[in-house]
Amino acid sequence: MTHPSVYSDVASGDLCQVEAATNPHSSFPKVFAKMTEPSKVIHIRNVGHEISENDLLQLVQPFGVVTKLVMLRAKNQALLQMHDISSAVNALQYYTNVQPSVRGRNVYIQFSSHQELTTMDQNAQGRKGGEQDSQPNRILLVTIHHLLYPITVEVLHQVFSPHGFVEKIVTFQKSAGSQALIQYQSRQSAVQARNALQGRNIYDGCCQLDIQFSNLSELQVNYNNERSRDFTNPSLPSEQKGRSSQTGYGDAGGMYALQPPGARAVAFSQMGNAAAIAAAFSGGLPPGITGTNDRCTILVSNLNPEKIDEDKLFNLFSIYGNIIRIKFLRSKPDHALIQMGDGFQAELAVHFLKGALLFGKRLEVNYSKHANINAAPDTHEYAGSNLNRFNRNAIKNYRYCCAPTKMIHLSTLPPEITEEEIVSHLEEHGTIVNSKLFEVNGKKQALVLFETEEQATEALVCKHASTMDRSVIRISFSQLQTI
Repeated sequence: MTHPSVYSDVASGDLCQVEAATNPHSSFPKVFAKMTEPSKVIHIRNVGHEISENDLLQLVQPFGVVTKLVMLRAKNQALLQMHDISSAVNALQYYTNVQPSVRGRNVYIQFSSHQELTTMDQNAQGRKGGEQDSQPNRILLVTIHHLLYPITVEVLHQVFSPHGFVEKIVTFQKSAGSQALIQYQSRQSAVQARNALQGRNIYDGCCQLDIQFSNLSELQVNYNNERSRDFTNPSLPSEQKGRSSQTGYGDAGGMYALQPPGARAVAFSQMGNAAAIAAAFSGGLPPGITGTNDRCTILVSNLNPEKIDEDKLFNLFSIYGNIIRIKFLRSKPDHALIQMGDGFQAELAVHFLKGALLFGKRLEVNYSKHANINAAPDTHEYAGSNLNRFNRNAIKNYRYCCAPTKMIHLSTLPPEITEEEIVSHLEEHGTIVNSKLFEVNGKKQALVLFETEEQATEALVCKHASTMDRSVIRISFSQLQTI
Protein backbone atom coordinates (compact mmCIF):
# COMPACT_ATOMS: atom_id res chain seq x y z
CA MET A 1 0.00 0.00 0.00
CA THR A 2 1.33 3.45 -0.91
CA HIS A 3 0.75 6.35 1.45
CA PRO A 4 1.31 10.10 1.01
CA SER A 5 4.67 11.47 2.02
CA VAL A 6 3.03 13.51 4.80
CA TYR A 7 3.01 10.36 6.93
CA SER A 8 6.75 9.95 6.70
CA ASP A 9 7.10 13.22 8.62
CA VAL A 10 4.40 12.18 11.09
CA ALA A 11 6.10 8.87 11.74
CA SER A 12 9.51 10.48 12.16
CA GLY A 13 8.19 12.85 14.80
CA ASP A 14 6.62 10.03 16.79
CA LEU A 15 9.68 7.84 16.38
CA CYS A 16 11.90 10.57 17.84
CA GLN A 17 9.62 10.82 20.83
CA VAL A 18 9.62 7.06 21.39
CA GLU A 19 13.40 6.83 21.05
CA ALA A 20 14.01 9.65 23.50
CA ALA A 21 11.53 8.29 26.03
CA THR A 22 12.81 4.69 25.95
CA ASN A 23 16.53 5.02 25.25
CA PRO A 24 18.60 7.04 27.80
CA HIS A 25 21.49 7.17 25.32
CA SER A 26 19.37 8.60 22.55
CA SER A 27 20.76 11.56 20.59
CA PHE A 28 17.28 13.01 20.16
CA PRO A 29 16.56 16.21 22.13
CA LYS A 30 15.03 15.64 25.58
CA VAL A 31 12.12 17.85 24.65
CA PHE A 32 10.64 14.87 22.79
CA ALA A 33 10.76 12.68 25.92
CA LYS A 34 8.00 14.49 27.75
CA MET A 35 4.47 13.10 27.75
CA THR A 36 2.56 13.90 24.59
CA GLU A 37 -0.70 15.82 24.93
CA PRO A 38 -3.85 13.70 24.43
CA SER A 39 -4.76 13.36 20.78
CA LYS A 40 -7.34 11.46 18.81
CA VAL A 41 -4.42 10.06 16.80
CA ILE A 42 -2.86 6.93 18.30
CA HIS A 43 0.67 5.82 17.42
CA ILE A 44 1.40 2.05 17.50
CA ARG A 45 4.92 0.58 17.41
CA ASN A 46 6.35 -2.89 16.80
CA VAL A 47 3.75 -3.66 14.13
CA GLY A 48 5.18 -6.72 12.41
CA HIS A 49 4.40 -7.65 8.82
CA GLU A 50 2.18 -10.48 10.05
CA ILE A 51 -0.15 -7.94 11.71
CA SER A 52 -2.99 -6.74 9.51
CA GLU A 53 -4.99 -3.54 9.62
CA ASN A 54 -7.96 -5.52 10.89
CA ASP A 55 -5.85 -6.82 13.80
CA LEU A 56 -5.06 -3.27 14.88
CA LEU A 57 -8.63 -2.10 14.47
CA GLN A 58 -9.83 -4.82 16.83
CA LEU A 59 -7.60 -3.36 19.55
CA VAL A 60 -9.38 -0.01 19.58
CA GLN A 61 -12.72 -0.26 17.81
CA PRO A 62 -14.76 -0.99 20.97
CA PHE A 63 -13.61 2.35 22.37
CA GLY A 64 -15.08 4.26 19.42
CA VAL A 65 -15.12 4.73 15.67
CA VAL A 66 -11.78 4.67 13.84
CA THR A 67 -11.84 7.27 11.07
CA LYS A 68 -8.36 6.71 9.58
CA LEU A 69 -5.72 4.01 9.70
CA VAL A 70 -2.33 4.17 8.04
CA MET A 71 0.18 1.31 8.14
CA LEU A 72 3.82 2.42 8.05
CA ARG A 73 5.30 -0.93 7.06
CA ALA A 74 8.83 0.31 6.54
CA LYS A 75 8.97 1.49 10.16
CA ASN A 76 6.85 -1.30 11.69
CA GLN A 77 4.43 1.35 12.91
CA ALA A 78 0.84 2.44 12.41
CA LEU A 79 -1.25 5.54 13.02
CA LEU A 80 -4.92 5.32 14.01
CA GLN A 81 -7.25 8.29 14.20
CA MET A 82 -10.27 7.94 16.48
CA HIS A 83 -13.53 9.81 16.03
CA ASP A 84 -12.82 11.95 19.10
CA ILE A 85 -10.18 12.47 21.79
CA SER A 86 -12.22 10.80 24.55
CA SER A 87 -12.24 7.52 22.60
CA ALA A 88 -8.46 7.66 22.24
CA VAL A 89 -8.03 8.52 25.92
CA ASN A 90 -10.14 5.52 26.98
CA ALA A 91 -8.05 3.22 24.80
CA LEU A 92 -4.75 4.56 26.12
CA GLN A 93 -5.93 4.39 29.74
CA TYR A 94 -6.70 0.71 29.38
CA TYR A 95 -3.52 -0.23 27.58
CA THR A 96 -1.45 1.58 30.20
CA ASN A 97 -2.22 -1.32 32.55
CA VAL A 98 -2.65 -4.16 30.06
CA GLN A 99 0.03 -5.04 27.54
CA PRO A 100 -1.60 -5.25 24.09
CA SER A 101 -0.52 -8.26 22.06
CA VAL A 102 -1.38 -9.02 18.45
CA ARG A 103 -0.67 -12.43 16.91
CA GLY A 104 1.75 -13.19 19.75
CA ARG A 105 3.68 -9.93 19.33
CA ASN A 106 3.59 -7.14 21.92
CA VAL A 107 2.71 -3.79 20.41
CA TYR A 108 3.22 -0.42 22.08
CA ILE A 109 0.60 2.30 22.06
CA GLN A 110 0.80 6.01 22.81
CA PHE A 111 -0.68 9.31 21.73
CA SER A 112 0.72 10.72 18.51
CA SER A 113 2.33 14.14 18.63
CA HIS A 114 -0.11 15.12 15.88
CA GLN A 115 -3.71 16.04 16.60
CA GLU A 116 -5.11 14.93 13.24
CA LEU A 117 -4.13 12.99 10.13
CA THR A 118 -4.72 14.78 6.84
CA THR A 119 -4.60 12.89 3.58
CA MET A 120 -6.46 12.49 0.33
CA ASP A 121 -5.21 8.93 -0.05
CA GLN A 122 -8.21 6.86 -1.09
CA ASN A 123 -6.30 3.62 -0.60
CA ALA A 124 -6.04 4.05 3.18
CA GLN A 125 -8.09 1.55 5.11
CA GLY A 126 -11.48 2.73 6.31
CA ARG A 127 -13.26 2.20 9.56
CA LYS A 128 -14.12 -1.42 9.05
CA GLY A 129 -11.22 -3.77 9.57
CA GLY A 130 -9.67 -5.03 6.38
CA GLU A 131 -12.21 -3.50 4.00
CA GLN A 132 -11.45 -0.57 1.76
CA ASP A 133 -13.82 2.34 1.72
CA SER A 134 -16.04 1.69 -1.28
CA GLN A 135 -17.44 4.11 -3.82
CA PRO A 136 -20.87 5.55 -2.94
CA ASN A 137 -23.79 3.32 -3.80
CA ARG A 138 -27.27 2.70 -2.46
CA ILE A 139 -26.33 -0.01 0.07
CA LEU A 140 -24.78 0.95 3.41
CA LEU A 141 -22.77 -1.28 5.72
CA VAL A 142 -23.50 -0.21 9.29
CA THR A 143 -21.47 -1.32 12.32
CA ILE A 144 -22.94 -0.55 15.75
CA HIS A 145 -20.43 0.11 18.55
CA HIS A 146 -21.11 0.22 22.30
CA LEU A 147 -24.23 -1.90 21.88
CA LEU A 148 -26.19 -1.67 25.14
CA TYR A 149 -29.71 -2.14 23.77
CA PRO A 150 -31.02 -4.53 21.12
CA ILE A 151 -31.07 -2.98 17.66
CA THR A 152 -33.78 -4.55 15.52
CA VAL A 153 -34.87 -3.99 11.95
CA GLU A 154 -37.63 -1.69 13.24
CA VAL A 155 -35.15 0.50 15.12
CA LEU A 156 -32.84 0.76 12.10
CA HIS A 157 -35.74 1.58 9.81
CA GLN A 158 -36.84 4.36 12.13
CA VAL A 159 -33.32 5.82 12.12
CA PHE A 160 -32.58 5.55 8.39
CA SER A 161 -35.97 6.05 6.70
CA PRO A 162 -36.08 9.86 7.18
CA HIS A 163 -33.28 10.12 4.59
CA GLY A 164 -35.03 8.21 1.82
CA PHE A 165 -37.05 5.09 0.99
CA VAL A 166 -35.42 2.04 2.60
CA GLU A 167 -36.02 -1.06 0.49
CA LYS A 168 -34.30 -3.77 2.52
CA ILE A 169 -32.49 -4.32 5.81
CA VAL A 170 -30.44 -7.33 6.91
CA THR A 171 -28.82 -7.58 10.36
CA PHE A 172 -26.07 -9.99 11.40
CA GLN A 173 -23.20 -10.58 13.84
CA LYS A 174 -19.54 -10.41 12.83
CA SER A 175 -16.30 -10.23 14.78
CA ALA A 176 -16.45 -6.43 14.50
CA GLY A 177 -19.77 -6.52 16.38
CA SER A 178 -23.42 -6.03 15.44
CA GLN A 179 -23.79 -5.03 11.78
CA ALA A 180 -26.49 -4.34 9.23
CA LEU A 181 -26.83 -3.82 5.49
CA ILE A 182 -29.34 -1.15 4.52
CA GLN A 183 -30.47 -0.79 0.90
CA TYR A 184 -32.00 2.49 -0.25
CA GLN A 185 -34.02 3.05 -3.40
CA SER A 186 -31.45 5.58 -4.60
CA ARG A 187 -27.75 6.23 -4.15
CA GLN A 188 -28.50 9.86 -3.29
CA SER A 189 -30.51 8.76 -0.24
CA ALA A 190 -27.68 6.51 0.93
CA VAL A 191 -25.12 9.32 0.62
CA GLN A 192 -27.42 11.68 2.51
CA ALA A 193 -27.96 9.14 5.29
CA ARG A 194 -24.24 8.46 5.68
CA ASN A 195 -23.42 12.16 5.84
CA ALA A 196 -26.12 12.80 8.43
CA LEU A 197 -25.69 9.73 10.65
CA GLN A 198 -21.99 8.79 10.62
CA GLY A 199 -20.67 8.71 14.19
CA ARG A 200 -24.09 9.45 15.75
CA ASN A 201 -25.60 7.45 18.64
CA ILE A 202 -28.97 5.73 18.29
CA TYR A 203 -29.49 6.04 22.04
CA ASP A 204 -27.89 8.55 24.39
CA GLY A 205 -24.30 7.51 25.08
CA CYS A 206 -24.39 4.17 23.25
CA CYS A 207 -25.13 2.30 20.02
CA GLN A 208 -22.80 4.43 17.90
CA LEU A 209 -23.16 4.17 14.11
CA ASP A 210 -20.13 3.54 11.90
CA ILE A 211 -21.36 3.72 8.28
CA GLN A 212 -19.62 2.75 5.05
CA PHE A 213 -20.74 2.10 1.50
CA SER A 214 -21.06 -1.60 0.74
CA ASN A 215 -19.68 -3.20 -2.41
CA LEU A 216 -22.90 -5.19 -2.90
CA SER A 217 -25.30 -4.30 -5.68
CA GLU A 218 -28.47 -5.96 -4.32
CA LEU A 219 -29.55 -7.49 -1.00
CA GLN A 220 -31.34 -10.83 -0.94
CA VAL A 221 -33.96 -11.10 1.80
CA ASN A 222 -35.76 -14.40 2.35
CA TYR A 223 -37.73 -13.66 5.53
CA ASN A 224 -39.47 -10.68 7.07
CA ASN A 225 -38.72 -10.79 10.79
CA GLU A 226 -36.75 -8.91 13.48
CA ARG A 227 -33.45 -9.69 11.73
CA SER A 228 -34.27 -8.98 8.08
CA ARG A 229 -36.97 -7.16 6.15
CA ASP A 230 -37.88 -6.51 2.52
CA PHE A 231 -40.11 -3.44 2.62
CA THR A 232 -40.95 -3.92 -1.07
CA ASN A 233 -42.28 -7.46 -0.48
CA PRO A 234 -44.39 -7.67 2.71
CA SER A 235 -45.68 -11.14 1.78
CA LEU A 236 -42.40 -12.93 2.63
CA PRO A 237 -42.66 -15.54 5.42
CA SER A 238 -41.42 -14.64 8.89
CA GLU A 239 -39.39 -17.83 9.38
CA GLN A 240 -38.22 -20.99 7.68
CA LYS A 241 -40.73 -23.76 8.14
CA GLY A 242 -39.88 -25.95 11.09
CA ARG A 243 -37.42 -23.52 12.66
CA SER A 244 -37.81 -21.14 15.53
CA SER A 245 -37.73 -17.47 14.54
CA GLN A 246 -36.30 -16.42 17.89
CA THR A 247 -32.63 -15.66 17.60
CA GLY A 248 -30.32 -17.08 20.23
CA TYR A 249 -32.20 -20.23 21.19
CA GLY A 250 -32.47 -23.71 19.77
CA ASP A 251 -35.64 -25.69 19.28
CA ALA A 252 -37.39 -27.20 22.30
CA GLY A 253 -35.76 -30.35 23.56
CA GLY A 254 -32.34 -29.45 22.24
CA MET A 255 -31.63 -25.98 23.52
CA TYR A 256 -28.23 -26.85 24.92
CA ALA A 257 -27.12 -28.96 21.97
CA LEU A 258 -24.58 -28.11 19.30
CA GLN A 259 -25.68 -26.29 16.20
CA PRO A 260 -26.41 -28.61 13.27
CA PRO A 261 -23.59 -29.60 10.90
CA GLY A 262 -22.68 -26.78 8.56
CA ALA A 263 -23.69 -24.05 11.00
CA ARG A 264 -21.22 -21.24 11.55
CA ALA A 265 -18.91 -21.95 14.46
CA VAL A 266 -19.01 -19.57 17.38
CA ALA A 267 -16.09 -17.16 17.18
CA PHE A 268 -14.79 -17.51 20.72
CA SER A 269 -11.66 -15.58 19.81
CA GLN A 270 -13.66 -12.38 19.79
CA MET A 271 -14.70 -13.04 23.38
CA GLY A 272 -11.06 -12.92 24.44
CA ASN A 273 -10.49 -9.59 22.75
CA ALA A 274 -8.98 -7.30 25.37
CA ALA A 275 -10.52 -4.24 23.76
CA ALA A 276 -14.09 -5.55 24.09
CA ILE A 277 -13.38 -6.28 27.73
CA ALA A 278 -11.94 -2.80 28.25
CA ALA A 279 -14.97 -1.18 26.64
CA ALA A 280 -17.28 -3.12 28.95
CA PHE A 281 -15.44 -2.00 32.07
CA SER A 282 -14.84 1.61 30.97
CA GLY A 283 -11.12 1.17 30.40
CA GLY A 284 -10.41 -0.61 33.69
CA LEU A 285 -11.16 -3.97 35.28
CA PRO A 286 -13.33 -4.96 38.26
CA PRO A 287 -11.47 -5.01 41.61
CA GLY A 288 -9.67 -8.33 42.03
CA ILE A 289 -9.58 -9.11 38.29
CA THR A 290 -6.09 -9.08 36.76
CA GLY A 291 -6.94 -9.83 33.13
CA THR A 292 -3.76 -11.92 32.83
CA ASN A 293 -5.10 -15.44 33.41
CA ASP A 294 -4.76 -17.79 30.43
CA ARG A 295 -6.23 -20.94 32.02
CA CYS A 296 -9.65 -21.71 30.54
CA THR A 297 -10.70 -24.79 32.56
CA ILE A 298 -12.25 -24.54 36.04
CA LEU A 299 -12.64 -27.20 38.74
CA VAL A 300 -15.84 -26.83 40.78
CA SER A 301 -16.20 -28.91 43.94
CA ASN A 302 -18.54 -29.32 46.91
CA LEU A 303 -21.53 -29.51 44.58
CA ASN A 304 -24.80 -31.13 45.63
CA PRO A 305 -24.80 -34.20 43.33
CA GLU A 306 -28.46 -34.95 44.02
CA LYS A 307 -29.65 -31.60 42.66
CA ILE A 308 -27.03 -30.37 40.19
CA ASP A 309 -26.47 -31.37 36.56
CA GLU A 310 -24.54 -30.08 33.55
CA ASP A 311 -27.27 -27.77 32.28
CA LYS A 312 -27.70 -26.12 35.68
CA LEU A 313 -23.97 -25.53 35.89
CA PHE A 314 -24.11 -24.10 32.39
CA ASN A 315 -26.87 -21.68 33.43
CA LEU A 316 -24.73 -20.35 36.29
CA PHE A 317 -21.27 -20.22 34.72
CA SER A 318 -22.48 -18.88 31.34
CA ILE A 319 -23.14 -15.56 33.11
CA TYR A 320 -19.39 -15.00 33.03
CA GLY A 321 -18.51 -16.32 29.57
CA ASN A 322 -19.21 -18.87 26.87
CA ILE A 323 -19.03 -22.52 27.86
CA ILE A 324 -17.16 -25.07 25.74
CA ARG A 325 -17.59 -28.33 27.69
CA ILE A 326 -18.70 -29.57 31.12
CA LYS A 327 -17.74 -32.89 32.66
CA PHE A 328 -18.57 -34.43 36.05
CA LEU A 329 -15.83 -36.56 37.59
CA ARG A 330 -16.99 -40.17 37.93
CA SER A 331 -14.80 -40.82 40.96
CA LYS A 332 -15.95 -37.61 42.68
CA PRO A 333 -19.63 -36.89 41.88
CA ASP A 334 -19.49 -33.53 43.68
CA HIS A 335 -16.70 -32.33 41.35
CA ALA A 336 -17.04 -30.97 37.81
CA LEU A 337 -14.75 -29.50 35.16
CA ILE A 338 -15.96 -26.49 33.17
CA GLN A 339 -14.07 -25.22 30.13
CA MET A 340 -14.74 -21.51 29.46
CA GLY A 341 -14.30 -19.61 26.21
CA ASP A 342 -11.04 -17.97 27.31
CA GLY A 343 -8.89 -17.22 30.33
CA PHE A 344 -10.52 -13.89 31.14
CA GLN A 345 -13.97 -15.46 31.29
CA ALA A 346 -12.60 -18.23 33.51
CA GLU A 347 -11.10 -15.61 35.82
CA LEU A 348 -14.45 -13.83 36.10
CA ALA A 349 -16.19 -17.10 37.03
CA VAL A 350 -13.58 -18.06 39.63
CA HIS A 351 -13.59 -14.56 41.14
CA PHE A 352 -17.35 -14.09 41.38
CA LEU A 353 -18.48 -17.66 42.20
CA LYS A 354 -15.86 -18.78 44.71
CA GLY A 355 -17.75 -19.46 47.95
CA ALA A 356 -21.22 -19.00 46.43
CA LEU A 357 -24.04 -20.97 48.06
CA LEU A 358 -26.08 -23.36 45.92
CA PHE A 359 -28.38 -26.19 47.04
CA GLY A 360 -27.08 -25.97 50.61
CA LYS A 361 -23.41 -26.21 49.58
CA ARG A 362 -20.71 -23.56 49.46
CA LEU A 363 -18.98 -23.88 46.07
CA GLU A 364 -15.23 -24.26 45.74
CA VAL A 365 -14.19 -22.76 42.40
CA ASN A 366 -10.55 -22.96 41.26
CA TYR A 367 -8.50 -23.24 38.11
CA SER A 368 -7.95 -26.79 36.89
CA LYS A 369 -4.57 -28.31 36.08
CA HIS A 370 -6.11 -29.45 32.78
CA ALA A 371 -5.76 -27.01 29.88
CA ASN A 372 -9.01 -28.23 28.33
CA ILE A 373 -11.61 -30.98 28.51
CA ASN A 374 -11.30 -33.71 25.90
CA ALA A 375 -14.43 -34.78 24.07
CA ALA A 376 -15.84 -38.02 25.49
CA PRO A 377 -19.18 -39.81 25.91
CA ASP A 378 -19.51 -38.47 29.45
CA THR A 379 -18.70 -34.89 28.41
CA HIS A 380 -21.44 -32.40 27.58
CA GLU A 381 -20.68 -30.14 24.60
CA TYR A 382 -21.79 -26.50 24.70
CA ALA A 383 -19.41 -24.80 22.23
CA GLY A 384 -22.14 -24.30 19.64
CA SER A 385 -25.02 -23.77 22.05
CA ASN A 386 -27.30 -20.91 21.14
CA LEU A 387 -27.72 -20.30 24.86
CA ASN A 388 -24.15 -19.08 25.29
CA ARG A 389 -24.80 -15.51 26.38
CA PHE A 390 -21.63 -13.98 24.89
CA ASN A 391 -22.41 -14.95 21.28
CA ARG A 392 -24.21 -11.61 21.07
CA ASN A 393 -23.72 -8.32 22.90
CA ALA A 394 -20.51 -9.45 24.58
CA ILE A 395 -19.73 -5.97 25.89
CA LYS A 396 -23.11 -5.69 27.59
CA ASN A 397 -22.79 -9.16 29.14
CA TYR A 398 -19.32 -8.41 30.49
CA ARG A 399 -20.70 -5.28 32.09
CA TYR A 400 -23.40 -7.25 33.90
CA CYS A 401 -20.93 -9.72 35.50
CA CYS A 402 -21.16 -9.73 39.29
CA ALA A 403 -21.28 -12.09 42.27
CA PRO A 404 -24.67 -13.71 43.01
CA THR A 405 -27.17 -11.25 44.46
CA LYS A 406 -30.64 -11.47 45.96
CA MET A 407 -32.10 -9.81 42.86
CA ILE A 408 -32.56 -11.51 39.49
CA HIS A 409 -33.47 -9.92 36.16
CA LEU A 410 -35.77 -11.70 33.71
CA SER A 411 -36.01 -10.87 29.99
CA THR A 412 -37.47 -12.29 26.74
CA LEU A 413 -40.76 -12.72 28.61
CA PRO A 414 -44.08 -13.39 26.87
CA PRO A 415 -45.86 -10.16 25.90
CA GLU A 416 -49.00 -11.01 27.88
CA ILE A 417 -47.29 -12.25 31.05
CA THR A 418 -48.40 -10.99 34.45
CA GLU A 419 -46.39 -10.35 37.60
CA GLU A 420 -48.38 -13.05 39.39
CA GLU A 421 -47.35 -15.63 36.77
CA ILE A 422 -43.70 -14.74 37.20
CA VAL A 423 -43.91 -15.10 40.98
CA SER A 424 -45.69 -18.45 40.61
CA HIS A 425 -42.95 -19.64 38.22
CA LEU A 426 -40.18 -18.85 40.71
CA GLU A 427 -41.57 -19.09 44.23
CA GLU A 428 -40.65 -22.77 44.72
CA HIS A 429 -37.03 -21.68 45.02
CA GLY A 430 -37.43 -19.36 48.02
CA THR A 431 -39.19 -16.44 49.63
CA ILE A 432 -39.89 -13.63 47.17
CA VAL A 433 -39.67 -10.29 48.95
CA ASN A 434 -40.67 -8.07 46.03
CA SER A 435 -41.12 -8.10 42.26
CA LYS A 436 -41.68 -5.67 39.43
CA LEU A 437 -42.80 -6.15 35.83
CA PHE A 438 -41.91 -3.43 33.32
CA GLU A 439 -41.26 -2.73 29.62
CA VAL A 440 -38.08 -1.71 27.77
CA ASN A 441 -38.49 -0.83 24.08
CA GLY A 442 -41.83 -2.61 24.09
CA LYS A 443 -40.39 -5.84 25.55
CA LYS A 444 -41.51 -7.21 28.94
CA GLN A 445 -38.83 -7.59 31.62
CA ALA A 446 -38.96 -8.19 35.36
CA LEU A 447 -37.00 -7.88 38.59
CA VAL A 448 -37.52 -10.39 41.40
CA LEU A 449 -36.00 -9.92 44.87
CA PHE A 450 -35.44 -13.04 46.99
CA GLU A 451 -34.73 -13.22 50.70
CA THR A 452 -31.19 -14.62 50.19
CA GLU A 453 -28.53 -14.86 47.48
CA GLU A 454 -28.74 -18.67 47.61
CA GLN A 455 -32.46 -18.63 46.78
CA ALA A 456 -31.88 -16.25 43.85
CA THR A 457 -29.01 -18.43 42.60
CA GLU A 458 -31.18 -21.55 42.73
CA ALA A 459 -33.95 -19.79 40.80
CA LEU A 460 -31.43 -18.74 38.15
CA VAL A 461 -29.82 -22.16 37.66
CA CYS A 462 -33.20 -23.92 37.55
CA LYS A 463 -35.29 -21.47 35.55
CA HIS A 464 -32.88 -19.75 33.12
CA ALA A 465 -33.84 -20.97 29.61
CA SER A 466 -37.12 -22.40 30.90
CA THR A 467 -40.28 -21.83 28.88
CA MET A 468 -43.19 -19.59 29.74
CA ASP A 469 -46.02 -19.43 27.23
CA ARG A 470 -43.72 -20.58 24.41
CA SER A 471 -41.07 -17.97 25.27
CA VAL A 472 -37.62 -19.09 26.46
CA ILE A 473 -36.78 -16.73 29.30
CA ARG A 474 -33.35 -15.38 30.19
CA ILE A 475 -32.28 -14.77 33.80
CA SER A 476 -29.24 -12.98 35.20
CA PHE A 477 -28.25 -11.40 38.49
CA SER A 478 -29.14 -7.74 38.96
CA GLN A 479 -26.82 -5.33 40.76
CA LEU A 480 -29.77 -3.26 41.99
CA GLN A 481 -30.28 -3.31 45.74
CA THR A 482 -33.99 -2.54 45.89
CA ILE A 483 -37.00 -2.40 43.60
